[in-house]
Amino acid sequence: MAGNPAARGLADDAAVLALGAETLVLTHDSMVEGIHWLAEQDMADVAWKLLAAALSDLAAKGAEPLGVLLSYQLGGDEDAFLRGLEEALRAFDVPLLGGDTTGSRGPRSFGVTAIGKAGCGSVPDRRGGRAGDVLHVTGVIGRAMLGFEALRAGRGDSAPYRRPAPLLKEGRLLAPVVTAMMDVSDGLLLDAQRLALASGLTIDIDTAAVPVADPSRRDACLRWGDDYQLLFALPPDCRSPVPAHAIGRLTEREPAALCLDGLPVDEDDGLGFLHE
Repeated sequence: MAGNPAARGLADDAAVLALGAETLVLTHDSMVEGIHWLAEQDMADVAWKLLAAALSDLAAKGAEPLGVLLSYQLGGDEDAFLRGLEEALRAFDVPLLGGDTTGSRGPRSFGVTAIGKAGCGSVPDRRGGRAGDVLHVTGVIGRAMLGFEALRAGRGDSAPYRRPAPLLKEGRLLAPVVTAMMDVSDGLLLDAQRLALASGLTIDIDTAAVPVADPSRRDACLRWGDDYQLLFALPPDCRSPVPAHAIGRLTEREPAALCLDGLPVDEDDGLGFLHE
């Protein structure tokens, strides 16, 4: 169905389209009421997160954002949504290029298409990992989980969940040296498994090496999503150009899978957020 090489077999964060001397990177993200945000949330935060999630996919390709297209369902709270959208566009220095507006008779959903330009000749994806590579993550995992709990409780710091920041600068610095890269949106374990399967290798994660927001709930942090850190593989003799934590290795152990501390992971408990 998606036979064009730009689609990368629908197994990556974005489409990569050669256009003359330039390479465009295109991605689309959607958010649905009741699944991606709480009914009582400030719609300014919803707009911010919608944009940030799409730009995080560009970050995983090392791409420079050129603009976004927005699909919006009217709901009577346009002022708040537009305020958050304007704040995000300004914060990430990205122009709104257009889109579409429609009415709604049920749970609302929004979508955004982000367009970027590749910053180097080779655009990283999930399929390039090599045996012996070291797996890294750029930052602390589980902050979004704690932010969500703070939002539900009405106290504490909920900003990591409400207003994440795409690591665009870090992605551009990493793109020339990584063998594989993606962002952590659906949970570290689930996304690491996706990288492993796409590369046809096994990833063995040292769970104690993963920086987590709450060490007493390490397993929950590893399975929660929305952190938007970058997960990437580097050759063992290559130093990361950005601050990052080495958390595991890619090996030729068959079949391709995910291991934790040397043991195959039990998938019955769920590795992260699945869109079902």
